[in-house]
Amino acid sequence: MTLGVSIVIPAYNEGDGIEPVLNRIFDAVESDCEILVVVDSETDDTLPILRSYQARDSRLHPLVNDYGRGPANAIRYGIDHAGTAIVVVTMADGSDDPRQIDDLARLVERGVVVAAASRYTAGGQQVGGPFVKRTLSRTAGKSLSSLARVGTSDATNSFKAYSRAFVQEVGVDSRSGFEIGLELTAKARRLRLPVAEIPTIWLDREIGDSNFKLVAWIPRYLRWYRFAFGRRLTVAQVRAAGHEIAADT
Repeated sequence: MTLGVSIVIPAYNEGDGIEPVLNRIFDAVESDCEILVVVDSETDDTLPILRSYQARDSRLHPLVNDYGRGPANAIRYGIDHAGTAIVVVTMADGSDDPRQIDDLARLVERGVVVAAASRYTAGGQQVGGPFVKRTLSRTAGKSLSSLARVGTSDATNSFKAYSRAFVQEVGVDSRSGFEIGLELTAKARRLRLPVAEIPTIWLDREIGDSNFKLVAWIPRYLRWYRFAFGRRLTVAQVRAAGHEIAADT
């Protein structure tokens, strides 16, 4: 049986830059796949490019998110509209290695609920990007791995595969930034569910500007960071705690 995977990409005014990213993904992924590129509005300049591409390849599905603006809502919307049991989230800027999508998906197929592409494990690397962002991300990832034993040294990386059933069970409470990867890793840890990782080499985007808002999003990351520590919880307790964290942001 061929593995099926839904690839969710949040996008914001990527324009023509999205096309080579899509080409690389379709060329690299051997699994049966669909790509869901999610934008926030009909005026996003990525949308005409996506619709033209879809006419050539029906595996691409442009979606206009109605959950609210921002990457967290776009990712939530994409996961909710995925047509397979395994979802991989990757970025529209081409910084992630699409050849690893199959490997991440296979880890989920084998039973992990979160499979992370890790820049900070042996064999991984981060090339480029702002120094402060790199330092904070690495510090958070390594400390969560060694102290909270979350199962990955790169909990903040967005490039991850998920069991869609797990995501639906625990819910997603993030509403603005890219902290979903950390949120779901922390929830898996508190439930004592398996998380795994493979090394990845992340390359900073060549075209356009990053939409990562460091100062605004740090407090939200910190709340999920703290949540990763603690005793085992039930699903109901995790969902309740997630709602409290979201209400506090």
